[in-house]
Amino acid sequence: MKLQKYSGASRQRGVAAVEFALIASIFFTLVFGVMEMGRILFYMNTAAEATRLGARVAVVCDANAAIIKTKMINMLGILTTADITVSYLPSACNASTCESVTVSVSKENIKTFIPFIPLTFRLPSFSTTLPRESMTSASNPVCS
Repeated sequence: MKLQKYSGASRQRGVAAVEFALIASIFFTLVFGVMEMGRILFYMNTAAEATRLGARVAVVCDANAAIIKTKMINMLGILTTADITVSYLPSACNASTCESVTVSVSKENIKTFIPFIPLTFRLPSFSTTLPRESMTSASNPVCS
């Protein structure tokens, strides 16, 4: 029986594919992680902006107008009406006696899209308080 001698090039066949598989798995894990963190930060920024929008609408529209939550949900689609709280100070005030309006957002969980790793993040609570303005929807295009 005669043994074959392999040259250096034939012993290296397939090594590049194995190295690529090892490095690519780490690289794509990092890419997905960066993309998911970017998405979470986008949700955090948009939630802060949604509370600002809700507070601006709340101070110029009727108390507890449906348009407040509708505009906030249109801005950040993951919100529901249960995630949004609109409170007026003092409580049970009307358009002439209210002093301020506070709009808060509290979203429990945001699920990631990372394959095979089901992570959830809790969105921090955001709130914005503004002093009362007109608080009447009459002939106000913002409130329609």
